Amino acid sequence: MRILGIETSCDETAVAIYEGDRDGGRVLAEQVASQIESHARFGGVVPEVASREHLKALPAMVETVMNTAALDWREIDHIAVTAGPGLMGALLVGVSYARALGAVNGIPVIPVHHMEGHMLAPGLSDEGLPDFPFITLLVSGGHTLLVRVDAIGRYKIIGQTIDDAAGECFDKSARLLGLPYPGGPEIARLAEQGDSSRFALPRPLLNQNNLNFSFSGLKTAVMHAVKKHGGMDNQTIAHMASAIEAAICDVLVKKSLRACEQERVKRLVIAGGVAANSTLRSLLRRETSIDGVQAYLPHQKYCTDNAAMIAYASLLWLSKGECNMKAFDAKPKWSLQTCHS
Repeated sequence: MRILGIETSCDETAVAIYEGDRDGGRVLAEQVASQIESHARFGGVVPEVASREHLKALPAMVETVMNTAALDWREIDHIAVTAGPGLMGALLVGVSYARALGAVNGIPVIPVHHMEGHMLAPGLSDEGLPDFPFITLLVSGGHTLLVRVDAIGRYKIIGQTIDDAAGECFDKSARLLGLPYPGGPEIARLAEQGDSSRFALPRPLLNQNNLNFSFSGLKTAVMHAVKKHGGMDNQTIAHMASAIEAAICDVLVKKSLRACEQERVKRLVIAGGVAANSTLRSLLRRETSIDGVQAYLPHQKYCTDNAAMIAYASLLWLSKGECNMKAFDAKPKWSLQTCHS
């Protein structure tokens, strides 16, 4: 099957064509258009700006991807589009455009849950998805979840953040340090030049017997440390960035391993935008090898928002013969546990 994927849930417009079946395949063509420059002056994503940027970029990107793959519409079997969760206006642009393409060309359109796309993204790697069951750490700017995956469509959330997501903590801490948007990558860059031991930051909920996360207290600790220290030079900011990164990664990895132990599962997937963080990936590989857990990480370019993962997720549902292709609309809030109900 050949599937055209469209992703517009937040501030990146993405289009891809995936060709394959349940046992494997390949990305024939893909494009991702970042909106970082458009939102940087606001210090964060502005929903109306994001929607307008998607509207401008999407038609040309679809045409480019189709030309790159040397395909015409008769050779596309399905169109997969992110229907939620995400920014309402941004989702509407992608969903409306996908449905229009489907209507004009007689192609079925498949709604895909954004976080399910991230969760299944390791399947785009040469290793493919691990055998079921496995535990997935879904970690991004808007989500921090631990999910037990027993099959495609059988998901159980076993841990989640009770306040800020990990990516949100990265971005808000960066703002406290006066760093430019987006804050997460900037903290990761500076952390390489710093010493995490220079600042003692908390690891919220780490010693509690549950699988939930909380990062608002860490953000508050950063705020107090910045105020107490006064003016920070570049090296001190690098030390703080390193301490922030170390605290967040420590919590994410230890909670994930605790989830594997609690669920008696030896396979761990990490996915979502924060999964591109090199320190997190390195720490995860080291700690899982010690605990005898096998780690599965998507390629870094498939950690952030992309359309290949959306096309691939829809293919897995099609392979089951259970894909929901009824009329649908954008869903700014959409439960992962009921993503195809």
